[in-house]
Amino acid sequence: MEKKPQFSGPRKPLGPRPKPGNKKFQRGDRNSRDPHAINEQIRAREVRLVGDNVEQGIYPIDKARKIAAELELDLVEISPTAEPPVCRVIDYQKFLYQQKKRQKEQKAKAAKVVIKEIRFGPQTDDHDYNFKLKHATGFLEDGYKVKAFVFFRGRSILFKEQGEMLLLRFANDLEDLGKVELMPVLEGKRMSIILAPLKTKSKDSSKEAKDNSRKKEKPQEEPETEEKESEA
Repeated sequence: MEKKPQFSGPRKPLGPRPKPGNKKFQRGDRNSRDPHAINEQIRAREVRLVGDNVEQGIYPIDKARKIAAELELDLVEISPTAEPPVCRVIDYQKFLYQQKKRQKEQKAKAAKVVIKEIRFGPQTDDHDYNFKLKHATGFLEDGYKVKAFVFFRGRSILFKEQGEMLLLRFANDLEDLGKVELMPVLEGKRMSIILAPLKTKSKDSSKEAKDNSRKKEKPQEEPETEEKESEA
């Protein structure tokens, strides 16, 4: 039985394959997520150069690219809709790194706002009021916002002025700890007010201040001296 000749197509060149992720950044390369056109990607015939490291003015695109190349930097289009487009000569990779770093710092500083709710009735007695005022005091001291509201059921909506007076009294009793962020507002069957904590010193610093004050108040004890009895 005769063997059929096997097709021999063009062979691939032998040699080590390039490792993924080993490609270096080259001028003209652009990631699809990059918000700016750089270097060879800029299609305008002339651009306006701005920045401290160049002589500002309008240049033909070839001249602008040449200036960036001489400084070993990138020509970055920062305002493509201007006439002519505005460009800067900067280190683009460094610019992206600093931008990401700034975004991370902003996210780290942005704390989640926590709002604690305190609920009253339109005819809350003093005992219940003081109990809830104590809770609100603790919330504000811990740095939380407080949303106090009066809930009106049925015909109790007739006492809305009484509910407003209760919320204003509540804000007045907490004025040393919180400031009014939203005045009493009636939304449906609820009238609410929002208090934000005042900026106060941290617990550690206040504790340290108390310790220092105690040290000042306490008189320093004189060191005891031992007297040796002379032998007779």
